[in-house]
Amino acid sequence: MPESFKRPVRRPTESFDSLVGGTDPADQARAAHRTASALLARVRADESGMSAERLIAYTREHGIDEIAELWAAAPAHSLPGALWRLYVLQAAIHADPSTAAFLHERGRVELPTADALVAGAPVPASPDEIVSLIDTILHGAFRGDFSVALERAAAFCRVQASGATHIADDYEPTEPVRGSELTTRALRLSGYADDLAASAAAWRRGMLD
Repeated sequence: MPESFKRPVRRPTESFDSLVGGTDPADQARAAHRTASALLARVRADESGMSAERLIAYTREHGIDEIAELWAAAPAHSLPGALWRLYVLQAAIHADPSTAAFLHERGRVELPTADALVAGAPVPASPDEIVSLIDTILHGAFRGDFSVALERAAAFCRVQASGATHIADDYEPTEPVRGSELTTRALRLSGYADDLAASAAAWRRGMLD
């Protein structure tokens, strides 16, 4: 007996677009801003502080990929862009605290500004203390003055960038590849410092969204 005829399934035309690059960048941007604003408001409303502690611990347990999907493409001078940079800093420091402490100490010595004091690390700072510092800065973003937290993060980046730049110069004659890696790191950290400082200023004017 022949098999019964199966009627073709009609699918909406949007299904193909949604599978093949059909996501509207404007929708992504709106989602990034909505999630960042809602998250910050919810955490600040939790007087127990437990929500903030969970968010600070999140990347240690789950990595940064899910956060990247939400905020990595957001404009640098925006609330989701600022939060993304804070989380990237935290993940990088937790991944290699020894290098971060090394860069911080060299940057603290070389940088003729108050950035090391603004960042707030002990002198000298151990790897564990650098980890604690970045967690404290992130905690301040969720529980304290958001602009102050961003300024501390910017200062931290400037100290790290200074350390990376000077150590890159040390490596250049004998290990040019390592020197190049550190130079790239310094440039990225300098960019983050500028972005976070600009976001702090925008927050104070009520214009960071």
